[in-house]
Amino acid sequence: MARLSIRVDLGPDHRLGPGKVRLLEAIAEHGSIAAGARALGMSYRRAWMLVEAMNRGFGAALVESQAGGRAGGGARLSDLGAEVVAAYRTVERAAEEAAATALHRLAVLCPEGRSNTET
Repeated sequence: MARLSIRVDLGPDHRLGPGKVRLLEAIAEHGSIAAGARALGMSYRRAWMLVEAMNRGFGAALVESQAGGRAGGGARLSDLGAEVVAAYRTVERAAEEAAATALHRLAVLCPEGRSNTET
Protein backbone atom coordinates (compact mmCIF):
# COMPACT_ATOMS: atom_id res chain seq x y z
CA MET A 1 0.00 0.00 0.00
CA ALA A 2 1.30 3.45 -0.86
CA ARG A 3 1.91 5.78 2.05
CA LEU A 4 3.31 9.23 2.56
CA SER A 5 6.60 10.07 4.21
CA ILE A 6 6.44 13.64 5.48
CA ARG A 7 9.47 15.86 5.92
CA VAL A 8 8.82 19.35 7.23
CA ASP A 9 11.35 22.00 6.24
CA LEU A 10 11.34 24.48 9.11
CA GLY A 11 14.37 26.48 7.98
CA PRO A 12 17.36 26.28 5.65
CA ASP A 13 19.19 23.80 7.88
CA HIS A 14 16.30 22.63 10.04
CA ARG A 15 14.14 19.71 9.00
CA LEU A 16 11.87 17.33 10.85
CA GLY A 17 10.93 13.99 9.37
CA PRO A 18 9.94 10.46 10.25
CA GLY A 19 13.40 9.36 11.38
CA LYS A 20 13.88 12.16 13.89
CA VAL A 21 10.34 11.76 15.19
CA ARG A 22 10.82 7.99 15.59
CA LEU A 23 14.01 8.75 17.52
CA LEU A 24 12.17 11.11 19.86
CA GLU A 25 9.46 8.50 20.39
CA ALA A 26 12.07 5.79 21.07
CA ILE A 27 13.82 8.01 23.63
CA ALA A 28 10.47 8.62 25.34
CA GLU A 29 9.66 4.90 25.32
CA HIS A 30 13.06 3.61 26.45
CA GLY A 31 14.10 6.40 28.82
CA SER A 32 17.49 7.22 27.32
CA ILE A 33 19.14 8.37 24.14
CA ALA A 34 21.33 5.24 24.06
CA ALA A 35 18.41 2.84 24.52
CA GLY A 36 16.29 4.72 21.99
CA ALA A 37 19.14 4.58 19.49
CA ARG A 38 19.65 0.84 20.08
CA ALA A 39 15.94 0.20 19.53
CA LEU A 40 16.25 1.85 16.12
CA GLY A 41 19.56 0.21 15.20
CA MET A 42 21.31 3.56 15.33
CA SER A 43 24.61 4.50 16.94
CA TYR A 44 24.51 6.58 20.10
CA ARG A 45 26.69 9.20 18.41
CA ARG A 46 24.25 9.58 15.50
CA ALA A 47 21.27 9.79 17.86
CA TRP A 48 23.02 12.37 20.04
CA MET A 49 23.90 14.47 16.98
CA LEU A 50 20.28 14.36 15.76
CA VAL A 51 18.98 15.36 19.19
CA GLU A 52 21.46 18.23 19.38
CA ALA A 53 20.44 19.41 15.89
CA MET A 54 16.76 19.34 16.85
CA ASN A 55 17.46 21.19 20.11
CA ARG A 56 19.36 23.89 18.17
CA GLY A 57 16.69 24.13 15.50
CA PHE A 58 13.86 24.57 17.98
CA GLY A 59 15.92 26.86 20.20
CA ALA A 60 15.23 24.75 23.28
CA ALA A 61 15.71 21.20 24.48
CA LEU A 62 13.37 18.58 23.03
CA VAL A 63 15.19 15.94 25.06
CA GLU A 64 16.21 16.52 28.65
CA SER A 65 19.07 14.42 29.99
CA GLN A 66 19.49 13.31 33.55
CA ALA A 67 23.02 12.74 34.82
CA GLY A 68 24.01 9.26 35.95
CA GLY A 69 24.33 8.27 39.56
CA ARG A 70 23.11 5.46 41.77
CA ALA A 71 19.83 5.32 39.86
CA GLY A 72 21.62 5.73 36.53
CA GLY A 73 21.18 8.41 33.93
CA GLY A 74 18.52 8.76 31.36
CA ALA A 75 16.61 11.10 29.14
CA ARG A 76 13.03 12.10 28.54
CA LEU A 77 11.18 14.38 26.17
CA SER A 78 10.65 17.90 27.38
CA ASP A 79 7.16 19.37 27.12
CA LEU A 80 8.33 20.99 23.87
CA GLY A 81 9.63 17.63 22.60
CA ALA A 82 6.28 15.95 23.30
CA GLU A 83 4.48 18.83 21.59
CA VAL A 84 6.74 18.59 18.52
CA VAL A 85 6.06 14.84 18.20
CA ALA A 86 2.30 15.37 18.58
CA ALA A 87 2.24 18.20 16.02
CA TYR A 88 4.26 16.17 13.51
CA ARG A 89 1.94 13.15 13.90
CA THR A 90 -1.06 15.46 13.41
CA VAL A 91 0.42 16.80 10.17
CA GLU A 92 1.17 13.25 9.05
CA ARG A 93 -2.40 12.02 9.73
CA ALA A 94 -3.95 15.03 8.00
CA ALA A 95 -1.76 14.59 4.93
CA GLU A 96 -2.50 10.86 4.73
CA GLU A 97 -6.25 11.48 5.00
CA ALA A 98 -6.15 14.22 2.36
CA ALA A 99 -4.10 12.08 -0.02
CA ALA A 100 -5.81 8.70 0.56
CA THR A 101 -7.63 8.52 -2.78
CA ALA A 102 -4.61 9.62 -4.81
CA LEU A 103 -2.33 7.24 -2.89
CA HIS A 104 -4.68 4.35 -3.58
CA ARG A 105 -4.69 5.26 -7.28
CA LEU A 106 -0.88 5.35 -7.37
CA ALA A 107 -0.76 1.96 -5.65
CA VAL A 108 -3.12 0.50 -8.26
CA LEU A 109 -1.01 1.92 -11.09
CA CYS A 110 2.21 0.49 -9.66
CA PRO A 111 2.86 -3.24 -10.25
CA GLU A 112 4.04 -3.67 -6.67
CA GLY A 113 1.04 -1.68 -5.42
CA ARG A 114 -1.40 -3.86 -7.38
CA SER A 115 -0.17 -7.01 -5.68
CA ASN A 116 -0.66 -5.34 -2.28
CA THR A 117 -4.19 -4.10 -3.02
CA GLU A 118 -5.41 -7.43 -4.44
CA THR A 119 -5.05 -9.36 -1.18
